[in-house]
Amino acid sequence: MSRHLLSGLCVLSVVALAACSPPKLITEYRIDVQQGNALTQDQVAQLRPGLSKDQVRYILGTALLADAFHADRWDYVYRLQKGSTREIESRRLTIFFQDGKLTRVAGDVVPAKDGQAVGDAGVDAPEEKTRVIDLGSLPADGKPLPPVENERGFFGRMLEKVGL
Repeated sequence: MSRHLLSGLCVLSVVALAACSPPKLITEYRIDVQQGNALTQDQVAQLRPGLSKDQVRYILGTALLADAFHADRWDYVYRLQKGSTREIESRRLTIFFQDGKLTRVAGDVVPAKDGQAVGDAGVDAPEEKTRVIDLGSLPADGKPLPPVENERGFFGRMLEKVGL
């Protein structure tokens, strides 16, 4: 009986030790962690000089970093850590204002080519990390640009399809 007890304890201890360091045959599922403002190319394309802070906030959302000491600068930061590969993607977009109006935009924005969306096949990332985007210039007469046309939302498009 003691022989069976001793062999049982040996088997139990081997199983317990094996449970402490399992082989990597089965890996746990890790989720993607997204932090900050995920901006699309369409949102950035709507920016132009002369927009007010409220209009920029409407287009891009609230900035992640709005410094009290630099009230004329907003920073939109985005970070994505993929769970499966542990790869980290980060983007930064900085908006500059002067007298409450948009003057310039800078950041590591990937420009779209030939009408393609960012992330599609064939869209290459820029070689330099930081890029200043030319938003054009204000009219010579000093008048502000006309407001951005409101695009219909989901329910507006559905009502339009119904005929209302």
